[in-house]
Amino acid sequence: MRPAPASAGASVDTSAVKPSPAPEFQNIDTWINSEPLKLEQLRGKVVLVDFWTYTCSNCLNHLPYVKDWNTKYKNQGLVVVGVHTPEFAFEKSTKNVQAAVKKLQIEHAVAQDNSYGTWRAFNNQYWPAIYLIDKQGNVVYSHFGEGRYADTEKKILALLAQP
Repeated sequence: MRPAPASAGASVDTSAVKPSPAPEFQNIDTWINSEPLKLEQLRGKVVLVDFWTYTCSNCLNHLPYVKDWNTKYKNQGLVVVGVHTPEFAFEKSTKNVQAAVKKLQIEHAVAQDNSYGTWRAFNNQYWPAIYLIDKQGNVVYSHFGEGRYADTEKKILALLAQP
């Protein structure tokens, strides 16, 4: 079964999720804008994991918010990782993903997840999807689809304020 993109009208709020240990990044083909990252090494930081693909209009609509959060909060302890999981075969090309990252002016880390290893580890089903991981390594918030940007930013700020 092929995962379906989340449309703007199909936004799903799971902000009241029960904290659970974040799965590690798995089977990443290529890291762009970063050395390979391990969530274990990011303890003490707030991590935003953004599942996206460069031809998804919903992903492109929400990307400016993700980029803005990276710019505003990276020096306060936020680490943004875009997990590029392809919907179509041509999106598996590292050259194409690198070109999209450059064209879209993405500065945060991008993990190329061609085999859906990280997608499956997170039990993800949507593009775009955001998962927030607290400083102890637990997934404490997720949101699927577009929207709820103010709520997501409030959660980022609350997590950054925690010891």
